[in-house]
Amino acid sequence: MPEQTTFEGLLEAVPDALVGVDPSGAIRFVNHQAELLFGYDHDELVGQPLEMLVLEPLRTVHVAKRQNYFSHPLSRSMGSSLDLTGRHRDGTEIPVDISLSHLDTVDGPLVIASVRDVSERKKGEAGRLRAERLSAVIESSGEAILSSTLDGIVASFNRAAEKVFGYTEDEIVGMSGSLLSPKERAGEASTILATIRTGQPVLNFETIRVRKDGTVFPVSLTVSPIFDHDGTVVGASTIARDITSQKQAFDAAQRMAAIIENSDDAIIGMTLDGVVTNWNPAAERMFGYSGSEILGKPIGLLSPEHLAHEITAILAKIRAGQAVERLETTRLRKDGTAIPVSLTVSPIHDPNGAVVGASTITRDVTKQRQAFESARSMIESSLDSLVSISPEGKITDVNEATVKVTGIPREQLIGTAFSDYFTEPEKANAIYQRVFAEGMAVDYPLTMRHRDGSLTDVLYNAAVQRDSGGNVLGVFAAARDVTKQKQAQYARSLIEAGLDPLVTISPEGKITDVNEATIKVIGVPREGLIGTDFSDYFTEPDKAKEGYRRAFERGSVTDYPLTMRHQDGTLTEVWYNAAVYRDSGGNVLGLFAAARDVTEQKLAQAELVKQAKELDRLAELERFQRLTVGRELKMIELKKEIESLRRLVQVQTDEGDSGDQR
Repeated sequence: MPEQTTFEGLLEAVPDALVGVDPSGAIRFVNHQAELLFGYDHDELVGQPLEMLVLEPLRTVHVAKRQNYFSHPLSRSMGSSLDLTGRHRDGTEIPVDISLSHLDTVDGPLVIASVRDVSERKKGEAGRLRAERLSAVIESSGEAILSSTLDGIVASFNRAAEKVFGYTEDEIVGMSGSLLSPKERAGEASTILATIRTGQPVLNFETIRVRKDGTVFPVSLTVSPIFDHDGTVVGASTIARDITSQKQAFDAAQRMAAIIENSDDAIIGMTLDGVVTNWNPAAERMFGYSGSEILGKPIGLLSPEHLAHEITAILAKIRAGQAVERLETTRLRKDGTAIPVSLTVSPIHDPNGAVVGASTITRDVTKQRQAFESARSMIESSLDSLVSISPEGKITDVNEATVKVTGIPREQLIGTAFSDYFTEPEKANAIYQRVFAEGMAVDYPLTMRHRDGSLTDVLYNAAVQRDSGGNVLGVFAAARDVTKQKQAQYARSLIEAGLDPLVTISPEGKITDVNEATIKVIGVPREGLIGTDFSDYFTEPDKAKEGYRRAFERGSVTDYPLTMRHQDGTLTEVWYNAAVYRDSGGNVLGLFAAARDVTEQKLAQAELVKQAKELDRLAELERFQRLTVGRELKMIELKKEIESLRRLVQVQTDEGDSGDQR
């Protein structure tokens, strides 16, 4: 009895769960730790088959392994290369480590299983793997990413940061981050860290930084707080983007925990098979999926069916260690709506340099696309021929008016020499060369030749195109057809009278954009026009409203007559041509309208009417004069006859008197 008490005491003193099993597989004893681990009372376990503590799909296999062990009973650990699990009373799985030992008793041999719950260890390993993945994302990022303490001491410095700033990680870690700032901007760091201490990020902060060699360069900083497990701010993480040559480039960032959580861009991690592994809050906002909904799912859920091949092509480049930069494409939200995006996809490398996944930065470019489409619609609606020309004199883009005036499709025009479509090629060459030399050209006369041989006299206005860095990209030229004006011998060409007023109108009838000609004809600055009612600038507002309503209903209106009122009271007769413009999905964004000044034509018509009336009056006077002259001639003849009769009577009288005297 004392021996039994001592044995039971030993069982209960062991910190691991102990289960004794006989050769038949029946449980003969358990300690209290086993009861706690599996959720059963002592009496519920003793006498029951051991397999009640094994997951149901594994019970048959377990019986065979148990029998095999009794055949060769040696003390050893189970599943050294496997993840072992036990079954709790409530059916949940318990990750465990199991050690087996053999014991001979008076009642026969027993196997004692020492079972240890390794749930916490598994969680720790998962956390470590997640940290390693995040670290790989940061190290593989093409963006300079560094972290610091709340006192501004550099704590980490990735490879991209080494390239941007010129310091190695060993040189800069442990040093003050002020080494990266010019002296005159030393106060910026204190201000940024004060914001970080409140738990707030600093987004897209444009400033100046200094490299190890002393050169300064412009950067855009995104600084985010780093939180510990208790939610306390313990440091700051920074993405520094060199924006010297590309201020319009999309902000791209690779992730560490705080950066991912506070980024404005959708940042997505995935395996080389396209399975989503990471999903930040910005991705949730952009696509509508929560992390729990999308993690573990194929990235193809975000792509339209007709673009499925893009995913395959992108992952092929990633496997080759190549990045995909600023790919403009279309993606799908959870609700099925399509959005235009720009993607930057980078390979993720493990510490040995092997590609293990891909990180994607996605930016919604809906507003930029709408702005582009609005501008393109305005260009296509222009009655003037518009063309862009490279520094080598090659056509890079044209509008529909250019296609019509040359008779050649757009795809055939692009890449050909600008001068090929004029009667005087050398003179055409001179215009864009003058623009490159002087910056612009105004009212430059040329004659364009249609492929059918017909000619069009034009006046060209041209100016250089530059990028955000001021570098010349080419020439943009606009040609106004002045053939009819020359034939009619107008006092001045339409170009001299100014370009046509062009205006874009929202579905609510509000002006969204205008050109300089509109400003001139109305006398109101551009900022004063935008946002106001289109109809406010006409003598008949209701008629103007009816015009754009008709265009929205029918898709377009042609030669719609209106009278525009300048703020000084001057009136301008115009004919409006208008058409709706749409986004890539076919949705109507607004209306583009072009007004052609027809005041001169109407004055000419009025003058013709006046002249016709004058001619009618002159003809009437001529008829009256002929009638009057005829009457006067008859009176003269009558007077002559009367005078003749008088003389005749006088002669007869004189003769009578002579006869009487005789």
